[in-house]
Amino acid sequence: MRFLTRLSPWASLIGIAVFAVVLLVIAPSVLSIHWINNLGKYCTWAIVAVGIGLAWGRGGMLVMGQGVFFGLGAYAMAMHLTLETAGPGATPTFMILYDPLASIPAFWEPFRDSGFTLAAIVLLPVLVAGVLGFALFKRRVKGAYLAILTQALAVALAILISSTIRETGGDTGLSGFKYFFGYLLDDDANRIMLYLIAAALLVVCLLVSWQLRRSRFGELLLATRDAEERVRFLGYDPANIKLVAFVIAAVMASIGGALFVPIVGIITPQEIGASASILMIAGVALGGRASLFGPALGAMAIGWGQSSLASSWPDGWVYLLGLTFIVVTLFLPNGLASLVATAWARFRRRPGSTVPDATPALEVKEPA
Repeated sequence: MRFLTRLSPWASLIGIAVFAVVLLVIAPSVLSIHWINNLGKYCTWAIVAVGIGLAWGRGGMLVMGQGVFFGLGAYAMAMHLTLETAGPGATPTFMILYDPLASIPAFWEPFRDSGFTLAAIVLLPVLVAGVLGFALFKRRVKGAYLAILTQALAVALAILISSTIRETGGDTGLSGFKYFFGYLLDDDANRIMLYLIAAALLVVCLLVSWQLRRSRFGELLLATRDAEERVRFLGYDPANIKLVAFVIAAVMASIGGALFVPIVGIITPQEIGASASILMIAGVALGGRASLFGPALGAMAIGWGQSSLASSWPDGWVYLLGLTFIVVTLFLPNGLASLVATAWARFRRRPGSTVPDATPALEVKEPA
């Protein structure tokens, strides 16, 4: 019994290890290259969802504009891959089609360098999320207002990209990539390598989230969600605590977007707008925003539904997604993860169960 009690705080870490074995060892050995590629795409969405789970589930911030940071990472990677495909010093094909004599825009040139691209994927969301979060949280913007403002930014970015056809490809987006940092994308071995990178980074994000949740910062973030004024009374600034979680979630979204591009082979404004951001939130809500694994598994489930059901059942998929929202909101506000927690709690209370209750009973002494 004591072994089970000592094991429980590390159960999540054991779960991450099992998840890593499934993704990194079992899946590549049993799945076809088609499903490996699809699973890699689901992993990129799951990376975004892990960050949303930290910001929304742990910190209470309904961030409905993660498409902004997803787009920053995606277009940074897409610009590098486009220039790599065009060749040293060459102008991308889609720009020549619009203006054969025009030169490449100045802000594209640094993305020829792979080191600059990787740095931009991390630093751009830090800068944007830092400035945006500081402006919002210092003014105590939260709840529905935070959700509306963040989603409005995703819509604005999608419109901006759609209107800059020559610079970003507009609604057509960027595609036709041949290389990924020197590796040929048409090679199945390189496709598996891309999947393994995405799966490994998903595991790393889960480990980061696990560590943050059990740290002092995680406790402060939870306290800020439940009793912000009390946290402020104790001498902590809730705005700074929220800002850190918001920036971490933005970086995870940017990494997910950067990996999405070489795996899928295209990025368009539709992948970063309002509907895309809502799908990201839907996966987190379905899996359970307050749990560690719920957001990732929920995002992968929604991703599978969008890829499989939306193509074979396009008219019904939208209604099924709406029905899922209604059912989760009414009957499972804590997502599918709450079913596991409920089942485990009932098992502990079952007569004859040998698993000790996590909450010790109070001893009540009778008066002498």
